[in-house]
Amino acid sequence: MKSKPTQMSVRELRGCGFTPDVILARSRSREIDESMKQKISTYCHVAQDQVLSVPDVSSVYRVPLLLHQQGFVDYVIRKLELDVPSLKLCPKSFLCQWRQLAERSDHPFEDVNIAVVGKYIKFEDTYMSVIKALKHSAMACRRTLKIKWVDAEMLEESRRQTDPFNYHEAWQLLCSCQGVLVPGGFGSRGSEGKVLAAKWARENKKPYLGICLGLQIAVIEFARHVLKWEGANSVEIDPETPHPVIIEMPEHNQGQMGGTLRLGQRKTIFKTKNSIARKLYGNPDYVEERHRHRYEVNPANVQFFEENGFHFVGQDIDGERMEIVELDDHPFFLAVQFHPEFLSRPLKPSPPYLGFILASIGKLDGYISRGGRLSPQSSFHEFEPIEDALGDLSLSSELVS
Repeated sequence: MKSKPTQMSVRELRGCGFTPDVILARSRSREIDESMKQKISTYCHVAQDQVLSVPDVSSVYRVPLLLHQQGFVDYVIRKLELDVPSLKLCPKSFLCQWRQLAERSDHPFEDVNIAVVGKYIKFEDTYMSVIKALKHSAMACRRTLKIKWVDAEMLEESRRQTDPFNYHEAWQLLCSCQGVLVPGGFGSRGSEGKVLAAKWARENKKPYLGICLGLQIAVIEFARHVLKWEGANSVEIDPETPHPVIIEMPEHNQGQMGGTLRLGQRKTIFKTKNSIARKLYGNPDYVEERHRHRYEVNPANVQFFEENGFHFVGQDIDGERMEIVELDDHPFFLAVQFHPEFLSRPLKPSPPYLGFILASIGKLDGYISRGGRLSPQSSFHEFEPIEDALGDLSLSSELVS
């Protein structure tokens, strides 16, 4: 190990007028020893106990625990004169919950294969918030997330003749997964492939989660293949559709793209108590989630959908916008107009995503039977462990001893 790069970095920092309070010394396979800490302390003019060793760990979730063990948190509390209690590793503490999270990340039981059907699959960062929300939920269930990226365009029937290899490969990927997710997006490209993916999930009883555009795709698919409305579509995709089941929001300057999105955190009211989505959220009367869309379900058609088992269980405060969709006679068919992934956190997975992963591994019924709570024994809601709700997936008692 060499300390010279650290010394040079600190010298450059001081030349800019900054003095370090703490130095986090990165290393690979092992921690830095005391002699190295003393050398860095001497030449960088910081106390030796303010030189912390940060070697490679099994996952990023181990880093906060590593820093806490070396007194970093206590130092920050003292330095900033914060009036907060010391963090202890009691069973209900944040750190204990975080340690369980790291343990679940390191020791999953098996894989869960999820098909993400989109058109930006060559640039996965486009769906980064979706990926993180899926990972949070998969870790809570002690599963390793395996995302199968399915190009929506390759699912379309026209590809059978023009590109048969990629067509069959895309369908093979889709059919091999435990759940299907259609994320948000704009434009018409790949929309027909997404409709076919939603149709396959509905007919084959596969868990389906639609986000924003994914809800609109589910509406289009149901209108075409259940209500038998030939040519049903969104006016975004086909302005001349004979059955405009998805329309542009009337209060916006229609046809203009700039500054016309419905944005921000908004309230969604649950219209029934018999809703999987409501149970996943803990049976509240409403939820507040973030929106980002320009088109919505045509309210003039809602009655026809409801009569055929396609229920809009969540609506806006005026009852005019359809926010949450559920389907009768299906293990898990849920679509939302908002973006719940924006509020997902490692210790508090987004409820729709968590329900989706639970349904994909066959554990949703057990979770719902417990009232949608992560632990029946504890009232500590925000960080309470999920293991009790998963039965045979519980962690060993050593983790909370």
